[in-house]
Parts: sequence; structure tokens; C-alpha cells
Amino acid sequence: MAPCSKLILVSVFVFVVASLPGCRTAKPRGVVIERSRLGMFKPLPPAVESPENPLTEEKVTLGRMLYFEPRLSLSHTLSCNSCHGLNTYGVDGQPVSDGHKGAKGSRNSPTVYNAAGHVAQFWDGRAPTVEEQARGPVLNPVEMAMTSEGQVVEVLNSMPEYVEAFQRAFPGKKNPVTFENVTKAIGAFERKLISPARWDRFLAGDEGALTDAEKEGFNRFMETGCQGCHNSPYLGGQMFQKLGVEKPWPDNKDLGRFAITKQEADKMVFKVPSLRNVAKTAPYYHDGSVRTLWDAVGLMAEYQLGKRLRDDEVAAIVTWLNSLTGELPVDYIKPPVLPKSTSKTPKPHLM
Repeated sequence: MAPCSKLILVSVFVFVVASLPGCRTAKPRGVVIERSRLGMFKPLPPAVESPENPLTEEKVTLGRMLYFEPRLSLSHTLSCNSCHGLNTYGVDGQPVSDGHKGAKGSRNSPTVYNAAGHVAQFWDGRAPTVEEQARGPVLNPVEMAMTSEGQVVEVLNSMPEYVEAFQRAFPGKKNPVTFENVTKAIGAFERKLISPARWDRFLAGDEGALTDAEKEGFNRFMETGCQGCHNSPYLGGQMFQKLGVEKPWPDNKDLGRFAITKQEADKMVFKVPSLRNVAKTAPYYHDGSVRTLWDAVGLMAEYQLGKRLRDDEVAAIVTWLNSLTGELPVDYIKPPVLPKSTSKTPKPHLM
């Protein structure tokens, strides 16, 4: 047979075979995340509701004002936003924050984004809700240093705009300007500090929301065993865990929940942090001692899971963690115009 005839015959054969059902040339599938692996993960909710503190527009508006209000500090220089900057993913980027007269706290300030969905607040879980958490820094002598709840109320009552805002947020109350309502308003505002990311789009069914490298990173995350603590819509924040499960943590000056419970089993136990926005919230751990996400991943694998990860394994997990960086709600976190002080407003204590 002539060479040309052979070429024609082969071409016809390939065309016929390729035309048969099930024999079409498939496109490369790329990296796949099996949907069966995703049962413990869910997209973020639009807000974290509370039956004890129903969300209203008036309460959220007041809470936003109070979140940015420096006159809730003794020096009139510090607000919630000072340590939990909303434009910087809810943190200040320091190992520990600066408080009243430059005093240093003892623990890293965690992000407020998505925190309302956690099992508890603070690294040791001593506050069950964001409303209860809001009480602490205002009255802490190392942080905002207000001397009493009454002093807070005095400041707010000195400005008519605040009195009116409390009346709108808590209608029907004879004296709505109370410290409890301060915490409820701030809590209501924080319950809508939600930062959905590309990961949420992927969970909702958009396969193209993640790159192949990010999918590979998630698979490595699962194969390493990180999901044992970092699961749920928040990828953490749902349990307490000992730091140093497989290998004693080298620094045990801070004993975590033990200081609250006095239970021996709670030594070195802390709330598991959320991995949401983790690429933007360095430094890491309760003491802010670890500067890079790369180091944080390697240390967790070694001390919590007893595994020494290769550089390529760490790199893969870090790549996926970047897909958890959410979109900041720019309009929602825009600093409000605050009332001007009056002659009745207590003066700042700077010395």
C-alpha cells in the first residue's frame, strides 16, 4: 500500500474511534478536591445572630460609633479599633498591643472579624460572647483603663447625640445609656463583621474559585490532619486545645485557661484560633511570638501533630491559606462621625 493510502486509512480510523461514545479526548481535569472531604466546612453566614441581642440597624449604628470612640478610654486616645483595626483585618500587627500610657498587654490581640461565631472570646475563653468580651478592655487598667462602668456612662450622657442614639437603639427604656447597653451595641456591630473569601465561593460550588495550587494545598492540609482542630465555617474557634500535644511547647510562662479554671488539665490550653484571614493577621499564637505564616504552619504540624513537614508541604498549605483572605466590608467599617465633647464631658487623664 502506498504511504499516502496508509496515512488516509490511519486518519479515518482515528476519526471513527474518537467519534465513538465515551472515546472523546478528555481535557485535563487538574487538581481535584473530593466533595466528600468538605462536610466539616461551610460558607460563612452573613451575620452571627443572637436571641439575647437581636440585631437592629439602630443598635448596629450605635455600636459602630462606640467601636471607634476614643473617649471610652481614660486618655481619650484609645478605641476598640486601636488594637483591632478594621482596615487591617481586625488586628494591629503587634505581638502585644499598646494600652493606657503605653502599657503592654500580655497576649496578642486576635482579629474581631468572624469572632462572633466562635465558641468563646479571648485566648483563654473567659468571655462567652462578643458582648461580654466588650466589657473587658474598656475597664482593664492596662488597656483602655476606665475606672468604672459609671465613668463610661458619664462620658456618654455628656453628649446629647449619644443619648439620642441610645434611645433609638434601645427604645422603651427609661434610661437606655447603660454600660450593659454599650456592650450590646458593640456586640451587635461585631456580629456583622464577616469576611467571606474565595474559599466560600468554592464551598458554594464554584470550582474555579480556587487555583490548582490552592486545591493541592487544601488536600495537603487534610492529609496532614490540620482539620482536627481547624474546621467549621470559621476553620477554628470552636474548641480549646493544649498547645504542645505531641511535643512540649518550649515557652510555658502563660498557662492559658489554667489561670481561669485552676484545673491541671487546662495548663497550656488555649482557644484554637480561626484560620480566616490568617495570611493578614501576623504575628501568631497567644503571645505573638511567631512572625511568619510559614513558621506557624511548620510549628503546628510538629508540636500538635508530631509531623515534620517538608518545605514543599508547608508551601502548599500556605498557598491554600491565602484563599481564606476575605473581602473587607468597606462601607460597613467606614469610621463614623462622632459627637463633639461638651462642657460636661470628663477631661482625658493623660498622666
